[in-house]
Amino acid sequence: QVHLVESGGDLVQPGGSLRLSCVASGRTFSNYDTGWFRQAPGKEREFVAAITWSGANTYYADSVKGRFTISRDNAKNTLYLQMNSLKPEDTAVYYCNGQVVWSTGRPVGSWGQGTQVTVSS
Repeated sequence: QVHLVESGGDLVQPGGSLRLSCVASGRTFSNYDTGWFRQAPGKEREFVAAITWSGANTYYADSVKGRFTISRDNAKNTLYLQMNSLKPEDTAVYYCNGQVVWSTGRPVGSWGQGTQVTVSS
């Protein structure tokens, strides 16, 4: 089982940027397609972005496409989410998942504890 620790969340003004990190330990992280998800208050957890094990392919939820970029550094066992042009509706707890089914975006791996992103003026 992989252990995941997210960081980088903060309070930011609309239009600002943040970079989230997810550091993995335990099971080999680089063998799996992985992704980011988020959960806003009172809502279900939703898909944000996914990346293949090699980093060669990515895809995004329509709501973040063009603003967010997912990447990974397998040598550091780290997954990233660069978030630009942030909007108040991006406010949520952001989670990484250790394994994502590429064809559906369904998370099937372990979760980190999450990191809070708040977008507000």
